[in-house]
Amino acid sequence: MSFESLGLAPALVSACAEAGFTEPTTVQAQAIPLALAGHDLMVSSQTGSGKTAAFMLPALHRQLAGSPLRAAGVRILVLTPTRELAQQVSDATRVFGKALGWLKTTTVVGGMPYGAQLKALSRRVDVLVATPGRLLDHVQSGRVNLAEVETLVLDEADRMLDMGFIDDIEAIVAKTPASRQTLLFSATLDGTIAKLASRMMRDPQRIEVAGQKEKHANITQTLLYADDMSHKTRLLDHLLRDTSLQQAIVFTSTKRAADDLANDLADQGFSAAALHGDMNQRQRTRTLGMMQRGQVQVLVATDVAARGIDVQGISHVINFDLPMQAEDYVHRIGRTGRAGRDGVAFTLATHAERHKVRTIERYTEQSVPVSTIAGLEPQRAPRPGSDRPSGPRRSGPGGKPGWKPGFSRDRGASAGAGFRNEPPRPQGERSFSADRPARTWADRPVTAGQTDRPRSPRPEGERREFRTDGAAAPRRFDSRRKAA
Repeated sequence: MSFESLGLAPALVSACAEAGFTEPTTVQAQAIPLALAGHDLMVSSQTGSGKTAAFMLPALHRQLAGSPLRAAGVRILVLTPTRELAQQVSDATRVFGKALGWLKTTTVVGGMPYGAQLKALSRRVDVLVATPGRLLDHVQSGRVNLAEVETLVLDEADRMLDMGFIDDIEAIVAKTPASRQTLLFSATLDGTIAKLASRMMRDPQRIEVAGQKEKHANITQTLLYADDMSHKTRLLDHLLRDTSLQQAIVFTSTKRAADDLANDLADQGFSAAALHGDMNQRQRTRTLGMMQRGQVQVLVATDVAARGIDVQGISHVINFDLPMQAEDYVHRIGRTGRAGRDGVAFTLATHAERHKVRTIERYTEQSVPVSTIAGLEPQRAPRPGSDRPSGPRRSGPGGKPGWKPGFSRDRGASAGAGFRNEPPRPQGERSFSADRPARTWADRPVTAGQTDRPRSPRPEGERREFRTDGAAAPRRFDSRRKAA
């Protein structure tokens, strides 16, 4: 199958050929014909499957087929969860729309100066790629007119909802015409996504390209167990010195960990840089630019910051820290093996994190092979059943919490019985504390927070004593007190 057979305009087919795309991917082959027919789409597809072209090519085709004498205004609106993904979509739009000399694409995201955005929005805008929060600011201030939108794209809609953008999205969509075409792309199509789609889409066609078990078949996944953080660091150093490694993304769970690890790797001679949400847009753009030019070999990133990164030279992904959500694992390893290339993904985990690994395996419906590195083997293997997280002890059949086989709570029926099946102690045996002589309150040490210890008698000004009949007893005279 070719792009031409999908019904795309010759100018777009030529642009795809110049970009090196000769055959459509599975998601493109299924989504483009339906989008060209004018249907609303709900698409579930893996990251790196070519979904950007799946929605942008039919949207641009619609612009080529439209009348050149149209009112000014945004025609294609794409909402993305992160700045990096927005920039990736904008770059792809310029590549696909190269033959459309009149096409103007603008990116509006948070973290960039308002002045530059105001200047860009004051000109003609045909394609607007934006993050929801910053776009809503411009819409509410009247700087962006969405009344002419013909195609609305929600890219990685599940991630936008996870980040709390649902109210912003609905406010933005309310400013677009009801006649628009809506294309929604998400990792999942049920739950909140389905409810959102029911409110803003008309009889959408559902496309689910592949199940989780079929994802990333071109990526070799490996699990390495580590005894502790020092062991993890040694494993990482070994992996990064592999001669087959071109560029790598190392994932951490926190922004601080990303900075610290990037600095440590730089001290060890690696060309490393950090990427996380606390960096401003200029810093993030500069770091990604260095990565794309090959000036950075190792990028240490957090989950949100790495969404949308598309660097062809990334051969390895290393999960230094396990992700908080199992679906983030899929997005992480999807940074390698892009556009059908082969990739390698290593996951470093301690034995205590075995239950997190099992959660990932259940989500992806495939096991991650465990391996070792000669000279860096873990000192101990995971215990059988250690994949179950610790929690409160379950009770036995009909018993109370904490019940243990062989243990009787009836002390009278089994006087002197030991724990479980241990032999009973001899009668009359006492613990060592029973031989300690009793101490008075004054001899005992004071513990923190203790306020009810007996106090020494006060020499003067004692508290009044009360008789049993309720009348106050006379107060003892203090000779040092002045007479009234």
